[in-house]
Amino acid sequence: MAARVLIGARLRTYRFLSISPISRFASTLVIAEHEGGSIKAPSLSAVEAAKSLDKDNSISMLLAGSGPSLQDAAANAVSCHPSVSKVLVADSDRFIHPLAEPWARLIQLVQQRENFSHIVVASGSFGKNILPRAAALLDVSPVTDVIGISESTTFVRPIYAGNALCTVRYTGAHPCMLTIRSTSFQVQPYSVDSKAHKAPISQVDLSTFEEDTIGKSQYVKLTSQDSERPDLGNARIVVTGGRGLKSAENFKMLEKLAEKLGAAVGATRAAVDAGFVPNDLQVGQTGKIVAPELYMAFGVSGAIQHLAGMRDSKVIVAVNRDADAPIFQVADYGLVGDLFEVIPELLEKLPEKK
Repeated sequence: MAARVLIGARLRTYRFLSISPISRFASTLVIAEHEGGSIKAPSLSAVEAAKSLDKDNSISMLLAGSGPSLQDAAANAVSCHPSVSKVLVADSDRFIHPLAEPWARLIQLVQQRENFSHIVVASGSFGKNILPRAAALLDVSPVTDVIGISESTTFVRPIYAGNALCTVRYTGAHPCMLTIRSTSFQVQPYSVDSKAHKAPISQVDLSTFEEDTIGKSQYVKLTSQDSERPDLGNARIVVTGGRGLKSAENFKMLEKLAEKLGAAVGATRAAVDAGFVPNDLQVGQTGKIVAPELYMAFGVSGAIQHLAGMRDSKVIVAVNRDADAPIFQVADYGLVGDLFEVIPELLEKLPEKK
């Protein structure tokens, strides 16, 4: 089989071991992530992406786990998006934690029964962990980090740390498996009548489920920070600090600014590697991809790998002492100045968040 890749005006052809083409009638499985009985926002963006595959697309959502949290999530999933036509629920303790081995086997089992044309998941740590293994079990090549869908088999994805966009045509066998960047597929508001829509719930029969006899990964623990600030991946405002903050103590100054703005706190890889903040705050190619309405960067030089994670922000504000810093090339507003003078002044003039 051939997958065609269009970069600018040049057309290159790559050969893959593949077989039959995608059916013209799309049916999509969205692998959903849930927490506290609610469907996570990136999974709703995955539904929005699935909606773009075909106007007559039949979209099913897969939830897995056990206990009251799963039941509450299923109850919310039936009306979470008007495009969802069915909710599949796999109730088992084996799926409580997002380990690749059992989840990949579950996806394989569901696909063998339902024969979906597409399988879609958000391109976060959850999706990146599970989808490649599931694709290997189903003997297909996944298309990753999709930011645009032209038709059911033609997708746009970034390459070279986001400096170029590549158009890829999938010509492989069922299913076409995608990870999508949730920031590129914003959930559209829908009418009151649409909210009355409720998809049916179907339990996944796990009687023939076979888990790997040799567990290659083991759940140890979940470490998270208790904070009233919004989640970094979905925040309207993100305040990010770089190596220019010089210490973990100085990052507290940035956290105070974030509290006043109702913003999430982010960091560059350099700040994370220096131990200023934990790595779950890293924004960039090897961290989280964000696209807030306002992105404020303090002491951020603008390395390529960082720009890849925030270049889609609606408004970018940069503060740096170096007038030649690359961050100013993408910033809508730039201030050449000392962040240790600018941030205290902002804290003084901004009103307290009510």
